[in-house]
Amino acid sequence: MDAHKLVKMANDIATFFESDPDPAAVTDGIAGHLRRFWDPRMRRALVRHIDEHAGEGCKPTVLAAIAGHRDALVPPTN
Repeated sequence: MDAHKLVKMANDIATFFESDPDPAAVTDGIAGHLRRFWDPRMRRALVRHIDEHAGEGCKPTVLAAIAGHRDALVPPTN
């Protein structure tokens, strides 16, 4: 997966949800969209990029959505 493409896609999703004045609704909306519409491999690749590159290129709302919903987006492996 191309991490830069995933970052761009996540940022585009964030731009849509950022029109909501409620910050919690913004992060919940971003995370909900990623959970419902992104393949688990895509979510893992985005989280890996965030972890390995300190969130480089990601909007703050994307980072907040990942931080607040990480276990739902990328369940821990046993």
